[in-house]
Amino acid sequence: MTALDGAPDPLAGLVRDVPDFPRPGIVFKDISPLLADHEGLTEAVRRLAEAGTSQDGAPAVDKVVGIEARGFILGAPVALALGAGFVAVRKAGKLPGETHQVAYDLEYGEAVLEVHRDAFAPGDRVLVVDDVLATGGTVVAARALVEACGGTVSGVAVLLEIAALPGRRTLGELPLTALLTV
Repeated sequence: MTALDGAPDPLAGLVRDVPDFPRPGIVFKDISPLLADHEGLTEAVRRLAEAGTSQDGAPAVDKVVGIEARGFILGAPVALALGAGFVAVRKAGKLPGETHQVAYDLEYGEAVLEVHRDAFAPGDRVLVVDDVLATGGTVVAARALVEACGGTVSGVAVLLEIAALPGRRTLGELPLTALLTV
């Protein structure tokens, strides 16, 4: 795993491969060691939060979205680092009250995401945070939910990007920060 400049990234040593999970042929990227390492987690959060700042380093977003489930773990501390609110985008049936829903394709299945209808104020600038960018379907679904509420996704920040999959192309012109590329 490399950083954007192609050099080995110290965070890469904190991500382990789990072969054949959740099904044969898939290599799961387990971030549990990174989460358990204070210095690694601190560095990951700091770098992910940079995606939500302007060129002068000031916060440039009003809300941070974390996508269920590992996006919650990374997104909440990113929101704190930016002085922004945190919004959980959940799997269907997990939120009380009125929600917007979007169905999308996963790299090995299909799912539905939802968000509270009042999660964003019109014009809110939003940073979407998740653990892995694979096909891009999850992020596209989260963007649709933000926009349904009147917000605008200003960028996406992920810990890992799987380069062999079309995630980056799927996002189009949406700014993407990926800490590691595999």
